[in-house]
Amino acid sequence: MTVQLPPPIAAYFAADANKDGHVVAHCFTDDAVVKDEGKTHSGKDAIRDWKAQSSTTYRCTVEPFAIATDGARAVVTSHLQGDFPGSPLDLRYFFTLDGDKISALEIIP
Repeated sequence: MTVQLPPPIAAYFAADANKDGHVVAHCFTDDAVVKDEGKTHSGKDAIRDWKAQSSTTYRCTVEPFAIATDGARAVVTSHLQGDFPGSPLDLRYFFTLDGDKISALEIIP
């Protein structure tokens, strides 16, 4: 299923598919915060390192299939399949946007 994503979110998923932490970090504001797997990553450098680490630890595909809103946040549900414990599974990505960048992302199973 193809889901229509706002441009900053579509850019994030495209960068994530290429497994490039630098390109992923470029999708975020300078002071953005990412919460994933019980850890908080603040700022572009930390976000770049988080994505680079997760991309080398696990190989997976991510396919967004639904989008909704939760207050000011866009909630994208994606199907993940790969070589990680619990695969496959669906995750919810809670995005807060600031113009054409992401200012916050929380990933929840």
